[in-house]
Amino acid sequence: MIAEFHAQAIAQVIGARLVAVASRDAGKARTFAQKHGVAFATDRIDDLLGRPDLDIVCITTSSGAHLEPALAAIRAGKHVVIEKPLEISTERADELLRAAKAAGVRIAPIFQGRFGDGARTVKAAIADGRLGRMVLASAYVKWHRTAQYYTGTRGTLSMDGGGALMAQGIHAIDLLQWFAGMPSEVFCWSTRRVHTGIESEDTAAAVLKFANGALGTIEGSTAVWPGWQRRLEICGEHGSIALEDDHIAQWEFREAKTGDETIRAAKHDAALGSGASAPNAISFVGHQRQLQDFVDALREDRAPALDGQEGRKAVALVRALYESAARGVAVTIP
Repeated sequence: MIAEFHAQAIAQVIGARLVAVASRDAGKARTFAQKHGVAFATDRIDDLLGRPDLDIVCITTSSGAHLEPALAAIRAGKHVVIEKPLEISTERADELLRAAKAAGVRIAPIFQGRFGDGARTVKAAIADGRLGRMVLASAYVKWHRTAQYYTGTRGTLSMDGGGALMAQGIHAIDLLQWFAGMPSEVFCWSTRRVHTGIESEDTAAAVLKFANGALGTIEGSTAVWPGWQRRLEICGEHGSIALEDDHIAQWEFREAKTGDETIRAAKHDAALGSGASAPNAISFVGHQRQLQDFVDALREDRAPALDGQEGRKAVALVRALYESAARGVAVTIP
């Protein structure tokens, strides 16, 4: 499914084009290639990686199957963009990062939420110190997925790496740590409330402690009807912000600045879409923005706005939450 969004995004990226497609199913590869006007399709990744006109490989396999094709691409000297998460464990993510560094290629995970206008406005306000001392930083992902959604590898520990936190909530978790920094300690509970047939959690709740003394919470679920917009709340002594998907729903500060009213009056920009009730209800625009930055970074010989080390943080945080839920204790994040 997510490969469709990558293909649509690439078609809109200035300075890039889709030149080849590989899938374990040769028929699916041909069908996908024909749909997107691509002449080359194969079920052999080595044939794809041997193409001299190929610079970047997008990995859109199941989460737990990112490592092997990404390593093959890295060893072939290709830059790599990997659909979230980077991998399902920090160990596998670190293997990718070490290989990319040794090969001198760029690697980045898709976290398109960071490229929304709303998210970037929030990040700038925090960086400018408008909130003062941070008090609470929280993320809420109360989504709906049908029983039919959990087929194949979805909801499995080996391929999805987890459930509501790793597969769905990780976008909000990435934004939360981008805004507030990595928590220093977490405590988490997880359960299966509705989707009882899957291996992973469909619901989780956690409390967070940050090194600067701020506290926070994470709630994630795929078991609630009808599914609400993802919401992040960043609250401080001088101001507080709420971001719903990429819309700034609350923007309140003790000291007003020029432009505040414009931000508060802005209508909801649905450019990035929302996965609250269906996974395919997102837009390719976020992918387009991130892929454009990646292409531009290669041409300008700079690091992309979001690189592999940044992408590792969300994986580390989710794994700490899972460890806490499994052991029933608070877990320190180094």
